[in-house]
Amino acid sequence: MKRKITLIPGDGIGLEIMYAATDIIDKVTNNIQWEEVNAGYTAYEKCGELLPEDTIKSIERNGIAFKGPITTPVGKGFRSINVLLRQRFNLYSNLRPVKSFEGIDCLYKNLDLVIIRENSEDLYKGIEHMVTDDVAESIKIITRSASERIADFAFKVAEKENRGKVTLTHKANIMKLTDGLFLESGRKISKDYPHIKFEDVIVDAMSMKLVMNPYDYEVIVAPNLYGDILSDMSAGLVGGLGMAPSANIGESTAVFEPVHGSAPDIAGKNAANPTAAILSGIMMLKYIGEETAAMKIEHALKTVLRNKNLHTKDIGGNLTTIEFKEEIIKIL
Repeated sequence: MKRKITLIPGDGIGLEIMYAATDIIDKVTNNIQWEEVNAGYTAYEKCGELLPEDTIKSIERNGIAFKGPITTPVGKGFRSINVLLRQRFNLYSNLRPVKSFEGIDCLYKNLDLVIIRENSEDLYKGIEHMVTDDVAESIKIITRSASERIADFAFKVAEKENRGKVTLTHKANIMKLTDGLFLESGRKISKDYPHIKFEDVIVDAMSMKLVMNPYDYEVIVAPNLYGDILSDMSAGLVGGLGMAPSANIGESTAVFEPVHGSAPDIAGKNAANPTAAILSGIMMLKYIGEETAAMKIEHALKTVLRNKNLHTKDIGGNLTTIEFKEEIIKIL
């Protein structure tokens, strides 16, 4: 029986990169049936809803979604659909690999670490209001249960991937109660994993240290806001957001997506780099037990990336989205 997976192409370049990724996946496995729905501006134009009920029900049924980028207005309009999905399905862990690839110009070669971000609370709860016409207030929520859960998740990832150290980042020197609770929870969970080294680093120092010597780190675990900032910054160490996949994982549901934006300025021009979408698809295949298919795609992608003549324009080449996809398929 085929595994049904919810496909959400998203906005802007989403259609181009997500169909490239699914075409590649379909070349290496016959075990997936895509159930296409949508969210964001594309969905709003079709049915007048940003997050249609059909999309929610599809994810509920299937438990796995493969999602493209969705546009979020800045400073006005609706809240992030990504945040709404994470909260709706309790996708408490955001997993962001930071990995350099041969052939990609970047600041650090042979870099391989992972950032794990608590995905369900912190300032991203969206509890904010105007105190007066001139004062806005946002409330930061940190709970012991969520903090212990994400710390345990980080140590489990370290075990599974044979990584020897977990680094927790915080600002407990200033936010002694909220970040203090996050730090206390991490220290408690670390005692269950004595074979894995544990350390904590204040987040501003963490930013500097990641730029100066990212090789010092293997697994980084952070509250929601810090994790969001550090993971995007770290993508810049290995070539940018076009090389950055992600997974949002809960108890019974997981959503896999490239982390870059919808790039409306190049939408429909067949110019987008689908690498982040392909890497997210590889993560998804591993998650559902399709290890062989994942390894085949990863090998083919690495082979193409090593050849600078086969790159899309954003990473120094001249290939279109479709041509880049076809080069991978040739190898498969």
